[in-house]
Amino acid sequence: MYHIMSRSISEIDLFQCDEDKDYYLALLKRYKDKYYCKIYAYTLMDNHVHIYINPCGYDISLFMRCLNNAYVAYFNRKYNRHGHLYQGRFASSIVDSDTYSLTLSAYIHNNAKDLPEYAGREEFYRYSSYGIYTGLRKDLEEIVDVSFILAHFGVDKKAAREKYRAFTESMRDTGIMKEVDASIIRAYTENVYNSEKRYIVRNRAPEEIMRKVGQFLGERLEECLRRKHSRETSSNRAFVTYIMRVLCGYTYKSICKYIGNMSVGGVSRLSNEGFKLLKENIRYNNAFNSLIQMG
Repeated sequence: MYHIMSRSISEIDLFQCDEDKDYYLALLKRYKDKYYCKIYAYTLMDNHVHIYINPCGYDISLFMRCLNNAYVAYFNRKYNRHGHLYQGRFASSIVDSDTYSLTLSAYIHNNAKDLPEYAGREEFYRYSSYGIYTGLRKDLEEIVDVSFILAHFGVDKKAAREKYRAFTESMRDTGIMKEVDASIIRAYTENVYNSEKRYIVRNRAPEEIMRKVGQFLGERLEECLRRKHSRETSSNRAFVTYIMRVLCGYTYKSICKYIGNMSVGGVSRLSNEGFKLLKENIRYNNAFNSLIQMG
């Protein structure tokens, strides 16, 4: 699990208006769903964002590359500009204890204290998950998983929300908060990131994946991956491409080599079609969930 911070270059804010923040949250929702990750907390400030994310075994570098590249494309198109928007690579620090986990969530949710109109009433800031934790507003975007953090404060949801609010308020302006701030800034300025492939569990062999998915769908997927005949075959092909991207850890370029005779753009489109099938077609959704449950 990671604390992620991305900051814009000094001469321009990352978000020029609320519409930009809404678009960023829509992207966060999209890639969270697409790559089967969990978001535990977030806050969007004008020139930077904080995200507490559990990539559930997906490569965090690939996740952030997709998120940031998609937002830059939107931003540059909207404001008719070119070039970099982010100040180098995102900063990341591993969340390796319950203490750090709780402290981090409080740190992220207290960020709005730097906004004059929200100082002392941070939970009212719309572009933070804090209000969702306290029950002030609903998670209409369906982005954040509050159960992981709130479970530390008891089984009664209402009481847990009140205890969490008290905890977060008590952590405001403490030495621990300053330590978290210093840690993430240091990670950002030193550009610390180690991919550490041994932590990436989504390295299943494509042949294994296709054999198991083929059992659910009733087709030899090794063959359908390389042919383009019926609509059903095309759908299965798209779904397998998405699975290779999400569960096998393959890049689009790697999938190109595996399939053969296809461009990176074509593989990207196939993967997106596969993700759409997962969201909209119960047959593929069941196949994917069964695959996850089998381990």
